Amino acid sequence: MKRAFSISLLVILHIHALAQSPFSFQNKSIAPGTKSHIKVPVRSDKDSTFVPVTIFHGIKSGPVLGITAGVHGYEYPPILAAQELNRKIDPQKLSGTVILVQLANMPAFLGRSPYVNPMDGKNLNRSFPGDPNGTITQRIAHMITTDIIAKSDFFVDMHAGDAPEDLRAYNAWYQSEALPEVSKKGKEMALAMGFDYSIIFNIKEERLKTPSIYCSQEAFHRKIPSVDIECGRLGIPGKVETKRIVDGMISLLKHLQMFDGISSESKIKPTIIAKRVSLKSKSTGLFYTEKKAGDLIKKGELMGYTTDFFGNTLEKIIASESGVILYMIGTPPINKDETLMSVGVLPE
Repeated sequence: MKRAFSISLLVILHIHALAQSPFSFQNKSIAPGTKSHIKVPVRSDKDSTFVPVTIFHGIKSGPVLGITAGVHGYEYPPILAAQELNRKIDPQKLSGTVILVQLANMPAFLGRSPYVNPMDGKNLNRSFPGDPNGTITQRIAHMITTDIIAKSDFFVDMHAGDAPEDLRAYNAWYQSEALPEVSKKGKEMALAMGFDYSIIFNIKEERLKTPSIYCSQEAFHRKIPSVDIECGRLGIPGKVETKRIVDGMISLLKHLQMFDGISSESKIKPTIIAKRVSLKSKSTGLFYTEKKAGDLIKKGELMGYTTDFFGNTLEKIIASESGVILYMIGTPPINKDETLMSVGVLPE
C-alpha cells in the first residue's frame, strides 16, 4: 500500500512538473490544454480594424512559437494554411504555446489589395517595428511586435507570391555573425520544414542597430530565431501550396518538440542559396517573357524584353548570373526600377 502511494505521488509530481500556468494575452487568461480565438482591435485617428489571433496553450510546458499569416492580404495560401492549422493543432497534445495570427492585414484581405493596406496605402511588411501613434498599418505592426513577436521564443512569417508575382516555393532563415546561436537555431528550423530550397537572409551587425522594417526580421533583431515561408503564386489560393505550408509547420512543431516531445528530421536535403541577384527594369511599360518561376537560367541568357505602350522595344533583359528564378513579375505591367526577377545563385 505504501509502495503504491509512493508511485502515485511520483506520477503526480511528474505531471505537475510538465504542466504549465495559464497564458496571458490581451488581458485574457488561456488555460493549459485549451485554445482561444481573440479579435484584437486596432484603431488609429482615422481608421479601425481587427486582427484575428488564435492562442493554442498546450497541456505541457514548452516554448512559444509565434506565427503570422496574411501580412500581405492577397497572399492566400498562407492564410488558408493558418485556417487549416487552426483545425490541426490540438492543445491537448501540445507542449508549449502557439500564437497564430490568422490574418494580419484584414483591410488588404477584404479589399483584395496587393502589397498595401488600402486604408493608408502602406505596406505592412515595410512598417516594423511599428508605431503606436502612427497610421493604421503602423499600429498593426506595433501590435504584432509587442503582443506576438515579443512573447515568442521562435517565429515564422508565412508569405506567397502576391497578385502579380510568380514564385517558386522556398523558405529562408535569418543569419548574422553577431548572433551565431540564434542563427543556428533558425537554420535548424528552416531545414526541418521539408522545403527543397532554403535561402540565407544574411544580416550584417550594423543592420541590427537600425529599424527592422520586415516582420520576421523584427523577431531576429530581438534575438528570436526566425524563418520566412514563401509558397504560392500570383495570388492563387492553391491547395498544393497550402498543404505544403501546413506540412512544413507541423514538421517544425515536431522539430521543436512541441508535439508530444517527438522530434522530426526532414528527409529532404534542400539546396541552400546564399546569394541572390535582382534584375530590375529601366523602363515603364509592358514586360514580355517566356520564363517562369523555378526555371534554371544561364548568365547572358535573354530573359525577356520590355516595350512602350505602342509596342516598341525599350529594353532586352539579360541574365547577370546563372541560377534559379525564385520569383518574378508574372503579369505585363512594369514600372521603372521595379524588380523583374529575383535569381538565386546555385552553389557549385
